[in-house]
Amino acid sequence: MTAVELIESWAARLEADCQRIEEAGHDAPIVASRGLLVKTVGGLHLYEFVLPSGVVLSSDLPVSVVPADEMESTEGVILCQVGETVLMQVNDAIGSSVPPVTLVPDLGGLLRQSATRLKEMVARADAYDLAPAERLVPLLQPPADAGQVFSSLSSVLTTVWLDDRSLRRQTLAGLATDAIRANKRVLLLSPDHQQSDEVVGVIARTMKAGGLNHKMWISRYEMPISSQSGGMNLDELGFEAQIHQFYARSQAEKASLRRKYERFRELTPLLAQKGHKQKDLDEVRALEWRIVTQLRDLQIRMKEVGNTLTEYQNLTLLQRLGMQAIGRNEESLKQYRVLYQQQIDELMKEFDMTKGRIQELVPEAAVPRDMRQEFDDLRAEVERLGGTKKVRELLAAEEEPNRQAFIQNRRLVAATPARVASDPLFGRVRFDVLIADEAPWIGAASLLAAVGLARERIILSGDQRDITAAGRWQMKDASLLA
Repeated sequence: MTAVELIESWAARLEADCQRIEEAGHDAPIVASRGLLVKTVGGLHLYEFVLPSGVVLSSDLPVSVVPADEMESTEGVILCQVGETVLMQVNDAIGSSVPPVTLVPDLGGLLRQSATRLKEMVARADAYDLAPAERLVPLLQPPADAGQVFSSLSSVLTTVWLDDRSLRRQTLAGLATDAIRANKRVLLLSPDHQQSDEVVGVIARTMKAGGLNHKMWISRYEMPISSQSGGMNLDELGFEAQIHQFYARSQAEKASLRRKYERFRELTPLLAQKGHKQKDLDEVRALEWRIVTQLRDLQIRMKEVGNTLTEYQNLTLLQRLGMQAIGRNEESLKQYRVLYQQQIDELMKEFDMTKGRIQELVPEAAVPRDMRQEFDDLRAEVERLGGTKKVRELLAAEEEPNRQAFIQNRRLVAATPARVASDPLFGRVRFDVLIADEAPWIGAASLLAAVGLARERIILSGDQRDITAAGRWQMKDASLLA
């Protein structure tokens, strides 16, 4: 059997199970007696609900939460169940202390989404790399001899079969760290959220010891159940916490940019007006300089005429005749003096007017040094971002976070198999390496859905004896969530 045939078989099995569940009314509403808000991270909320005795809900099961009052219903996902208490990740807050609510599970929808993913892998083979999945076919169809060893050590498929769980996870941590150092993108699968928290803590501690920034590279897709694991803070590794922190910082930067741009728009016309006033001031000062120059020339001429009139009677006859030859005599000199005085009086009036105008323009054209420096800095920032048009586009950009782009920047994404198989986000991202922790306890259908996202290498880890004990890889023995 080829990988494509195996995937088609499991897709048909899931569709059949889905139809059987719907016909049997398996997804019946459940009344939870009370609910309590545990914590809120970004836009997600972790609630604790108490179920009726005997009710068991599987991990990653989508659930609709219908409050008893007139509040709108919301969607959630079961993370784990301990006794009669379940932890549920909810999209909308419904209060810190919640009265009895109705929970409507959707196991049929979960199986249908997983089947759709498998059928999409077959229909769009060009978008999925199924070559690594071919290596899994012998493992997912074990022979009758249960004692046969299913081991592999190659560049495509590596198995880590060890009895000691801690030793297995230390080995996985070393392999994951090596892959991250090689700039590979890693998808880490664990059967449930509790085990996902544990293995993420081991890998984070190993990366930190190796000098890598685990906060930058590791992302736990769902909200962690445990706040600490292996001495590492898992809350800061949660995908929702990381994306909330990133976009909160982004929004703060956008708010800062908006303030800068509004200040830039405020200062631009103000400084433009002061620039026009400065031009007016320069013109008036140029006029003042011309008036002062003319006054200086007239005053020199007045002084010369006055000196000539004072000494006119003492001039010789020859000097007087020479002056008369050019139209200068005592009478004409007096007329020149009167004419010069009139011109000086007119220029003094213009000079007084220019002085008054200069006194008006100086404060109007003055730009405080701090304001000029502030405007220059703002203009440089706007030019660096591509101009005012580009800044307006940045400010008008959608506020919704791009989850796909963000998850593609993570080097290691930890998730559970059902979430990978059913969440549309994982259908749009690809990884280089798939690491399956406790692989025998991961259903074959979910494992195949995850393998289709890995382009280069598959690493399976677990206790080999659990392959037969769990029975998750044999279609005739697998449960509905296999």
